[in-house]
Amino acid sequence: MRGTRLAAATALLAGCVTMALAAVAPARIASTAALTGGIEATPAPATSQPPAPPVGLAVLSLVDRSRTIRLRSGRVLPRTLLTYVRYPALGALGQTDVLGAPPAQAGGPYPLVVFAPGFDVAPRVYAALMQSWASAGYVVAAPVFPRTSPGAPGGLDEEDVVNQPADVSFVITSLLAAGASATGPLAGLINPGEIAVAGHSDGGETALAVAYARRLRDPRVNAAMVFSGAEISGVGGYSFAAAGAPPLLAAQGTADRFNEPRYTNAYFKHAQRPKYLLRLLGAGHLPPFSSEQPQLGIVERVSVAFLDLYLKREPGALPSLLAGAAVSGTAALAAQP
Repeated sequence: MRGTRLAAATALLAGCVTMALAAVAPARIASTAALTGGIEATPAPATSQPPAPPVGLAVLSLVDRSRTIRLRSGRVLPRTLLTYVRYPALGALGQTDVLGAPPAQAGGPYPLVVFAPGFDVAPRVYAALMQSWASAGYVVAAPVFPRTSPGAPGGLDEEDVVNQPADVSFVITSLLAAGASATGPLAGLINPGEIAVAGHSDGGETALAVAYARRLRDPRVNAAMVFSGAEISGVGGYSFAAAGAPPLLAAQGTADRFNEPRYTNAYFKHAQRPKYLLRLLGAGHLPPFSSEQPQLGIVERVSVAFLDLYLKREPGALPSLLAGAAVSGTAALAAQP
């Protein structure tokens, strides 16, 4: 679950890269050479699947000047969220994370998915998963949280997780403004009526609060995907049966020692339909959502079908969702449409 155990477990997987977050104007396109340092423009892992549609990458520095962080030195800074945005692009099949690639405007506007990474894990660790969503026709944004991401100014502070749901809502607001603009890399790309939140571990806790916490729920959210997440204190409690509560896809490794299955089972029990629980049999905490096969492929198929069903409202998506988890001995799906 939460804590330094996850930081230790993921440090080797994350290849943690230090980032300095500069306070600049909201939604400004950052210098990709300076901000990415080559860490985000990574090719998708080789698979036996046919090449996917191309995916572009934009890097935004979003500054919420209405909220601050206080460093251990006592210095106060605005909350700055370096945000990696993947989107359907023009180009050759199989190209991924092409910085500044021309967007595929003809297929838009696209639904928006905001993904919250886990504690001390860089967004790039989940690149393959987010690329699968973008190549399926979604704009996917992953913020670098100011106190819980590798290279956080002043050091890591896991207690700041309680402030991350508001960060996600700020990212949604910023991207909707960028999508409504007449100019810029995201102009005309985002459908404001089709929004999902997703996250893993502490990021799953963040997404769960954005979707269902009484005090922090964002009514713009139409669907939620929570991977190895849990309820947390300090958010005013949860209301899973409130009017307009979004559909839920929960995913959980049954051998997860950091966020035990009982935490996912607890909130899933109280969620109203439609809801789905994807159990990854024998899987641990991070690998099934970052690199482990066939688990990652299952998560990709099921999550794309879930988004297609509840954001794009495609009638054939439910059979795809059910079939995507039908892998004997590896995955099981509890489905309550």
